Amino acid sequence: MKDFFYAIGDLFTNVLLTPFDALRALELDSWFAANIVSWLLILIGFVAFLYWMKQLKGYNDINDDDKSITSHSYL
Repeated sequence: MKDFFYAIGDLFTNVLLTPFDALRALELDSWFAANIVSWLLILIGFVAFLYWMKQLKGYNDINDDDKSITSHSYL
């Protein structure tokens, strides 16, 4: 059973976290290159936010929602 947990530790240390080790080594050479992943994620999030706002505006423009302020009938 102990070997199973050592295998999981080895998998994470030597396989799954290797890209993060590469980024850590790259940061010593170029800060901008190491942080390109962060900038890409920020850009993707900003584009997704703009797309979501455009879709909400489209639904708001066609007035498909019932915006009346009423409570439930059982109240």
